[in-house]
Amino acid sequence: MPKMKSNSGAKKRFARTGTGRLKRKKAFASHILTKKSPKRKRNLRESTLVAKVDEKRMARLIVS
Repeated sequence: MPKMKSNSGAKKRFARTGTGRLKRKKAFASHILTKKSPKRKRNLRESTLVAKVDEKRMARLIVS
């Protein structure tokens, strides 16, 4: 049986934090930015953590 491959897209999108949680970028920050308020765009720049319920599923994509 060959080795399982990691999901290349997931490898680029998620990173581990020091405590082992998964870090991700926020959605809706790439285009059509003219109608979004400066406050909204500023908040979209920050990265955030993957939700607890999704963490196991996402971790499986990058580790396998």
